[in-house]
Amino acid sequence: MLKVIAACGNGMGSSQLIKMKISKVFKELGVDVTVDHNNVGNASSMATNYDAVFVSSAFVANFDNAAKKGVKIIGLKNLLSEQEIKEKIIENGLDK
Repeated sequence: MLKVIAACGNGMGSSQLIKMKISKVFKELGVDVTVDHNNVGNASSMATNYDAVFVSSAFVANFDNAAKKGVKIIGLKNLLSEQEIKEKIIENGLDK
């Protein structure tokens, strides 16, 4: 099972929305996944426990350490775009 975290800049509200969008897209793709959510600060310290992190493109650099350890860091321009989320999932090989 794939383990993913959605992170937002400030609090938990937008990350919960992102989590729902990500979960929906993975379900449509038939991928078994667990999706958590948190703010960027907490998520960056927990990121190595996940296979992938979904975050605004502006915060990708906060996850450099996790990326060096093989975690896929998915930067999104539009956090609520299911089409962009789907494209990034496929582009990063998370649909298999």
